[in-house]
Amino acid sequence: MNSPARPHSALGPSGGGSRRGTGQLHRRSLLIGVGLLPFVVAGCGTRGAEDAPVTGGEDLLREHGFADADAQEIIDQLEALPVAERPQNLIASVTARSLQLSDDAGREAELPLPEDQFYLSVAPFVETTHECAFHSLTTCLGELRNREISVSVVDSSSGEVLEDGTHTTHDNGFLGLWLPRGITAELTCTLEDYTGTASISTQAEDDLTCLTSLQLT
Repeated sequence: MNSPARPHSALGPSGGGSRRGTGQLHRRSLLIGVGLLPFVVAGCGTRGAEDAPVTGGEDLLREHGFADADAQEIIDQLEALPVAERPQNLIASVTARSLQLSDDAGREAELPLPEDQFYLSVAPFVETTHECAFHSLTTCLGELRNREISVSVVDSSSGEVLEDGTHTTHDNGFLGLWLPRGITAELTCTLEDYTGTASISTQAEDDLTCLTSLQLT
């Protein structure tokens, strides 16, 4: 999609990429010996690859400082890190049901997300974005970094307002939303005079956890 030129006042630093259009767990549970969706070293996850085994999970969590943390805590911690401080030897991917971790020692771990919550990471953009399906907490970069974005989420069935406020995008250009499972909704993001809306879903096992197609115009 060719995007119209935008005033530079709306843009933050660019994370690079091609120009395109589109409670709390009671106990942390580590799943070992089950299949994982693929870990993608170079960027965001995509659908459809083969499963991989889980090995060395407890060691991975301990050595990266996550021994006593659950998936929600790890996601929030990694998403908020400045880009320069993100671990270079760790890949952390979020699917609809779990957080999947791997490191350069070949160790892998999977931690379940809360049963009643779904994590959606959103990178609204004006000019530049990248294609993504499953969010990578350590490698995904969006265009609008450290910017105040007004965010509204409205349940498509009930009309209930699930989110209505201002978020500051993290240093990676993303803002994270913990949403109820089992819904479809309309997400609207606004930056200054620029706004964009996208339909989102938290119902299916392959629903996106990384929304990079929401263009502000």
